[in-house]
Amino acid sequence: MREDTWKLFYVFGILVLGLAAQLTTVKSDGGSLSCGFPAIYNFGDSNSDTGGISAALTEIPPPNGESFFGHPAGRACDGRLIIDFIAENLKLPYLGAYLDSVGTNFRHGTNFATGGSSIRPPGYSLFNLGVQISQFIQFKARTTALYNQLSLNRRIPLAISNLPRPAEFSQALYTFDIGQNDLAHGFQRTTEKQVLASIPDIIGQLSQAIHLLYNEGARFFWVHNTGPIGCLPYTVLYDKLKPGNLDKNGCVKPQNEAAMEFNRQLKGKISQLRTQLPFAKFTYVDVYSAKYTLISNAKNLGKHIYVDKTCFKLCNAGIALIKQLERKTEI
Repeated sequence: MREDTWKLFYVFGILVLGLAAQLTTVKSDGGSLSCGFPAIYNFGDSNSDTGGISAALTEIPPPNGESFFGHPAGRACDGRLIIDFIAENLKLPYLGAYLDSVGTNFRHGTNFATGGSSIRPPGYSLFNLGVQISQFIQFKARTTALYNQLSLNRRIPLAISNLPRPAEFSQALYTFDIGQNDLAHGFQRTTEKQVLASIPDIIGQLSQAIHLLYNEGARFFWVHNTGPIGCLPYTVLYDKLKPGNLDKNGCVKPQNEAAMEFNRQLKGKISQLRTQLPFAKFTYVDVYSAKYTLISNAKNLGKHIYVDKTCFKLCNAGIALIKQLERKTEI
C-alpha cells in the first residue's frame, strides 16, 4: 500500500476517534459516558446500505465488493463505504443489515439503510426514513421486552448474545446519510422550482425523525449532508446536452445548486436541534465539499473518473475522500 494511502487511513482514524474522545466529557441524562460507543444505528440510502436492499429484493451482483471483500457484500460499491470505516475506527464490527435475516449479529448495532431510500415518500424505495425509524423503534421495544422476560427467568439463551443491551441504546451513535434521492426523484418527476420548494418539508421530516429517536433515548447524532448529485453519471448523461448546464468539472449545475441549498437548510436545522434537544450531541459532516473536491482533483489524486459511464461510483475510490472529510466535519 502506498504511503499516502496509509496517511489517509491515519487521518480518518484521528477524525472518528477524536469524536469519541470529545464525547467522554458529555453528560447524557445526568450520567457521564466512557470513551467510545457500544453500537451504531445507521439510517440512509445506498451510500450507507450494507445489505438491506440486497436482502429484501435481489442480491447485488459482482463486481460489487471485489476490491475488499472479494465477493458481493450487499453494498452497491466495489469495497467499503464510509459507514464501514466509521465502524472500523470505533473498533466495532461492520454493521449488519436489519433486513438480513441470515447470520446477522445486532450486538453492536444495525443498519436500517436501504438503496434508493429517501427521507419522505414517495420515492424509489418503500423503505423511506419513516419506515426505517419505525423499524428501529420496534427493534428497540422487542429487544427490551425480551431482556425483561429473561430477567424474570434468570436465564440468558445463546440467541440473546446477538442483541444489544437495552441500556446501550442511549449510549450508541446514530448516523444519517440520506436525502440525495429526495432531490434526484424530484428532478426526474418535477421542475427545478418545485424541487427547491420541497426542501423545507424534506428537512422538516428529517428533523421529526431525529426528535423521535431522541424521545427513544438517542443522544449522539452524526449527520452527513448530501453530495453533489449533479456529478452523478446518470445525471450528466440526461442533462449534458442542455446549453450552459455543466460546470467546469462536467457536473450539472442546477442539481448541485439544489444540493447546496438542501445542505444550507440542513445545517441550519441541525443548529436549531442543538437548542431544542439539550442533551443531544450533533456532528454535521460536509460530505458535499469532500466529494466535490475529490471530483475536482481526480487526476491529481491518481483517480480516473469517467462521467460518461454509468458504472462510476464514489465509494472505494473514496479512500481519498477520507482526507477531505477530516476537514469538513463540524462537531
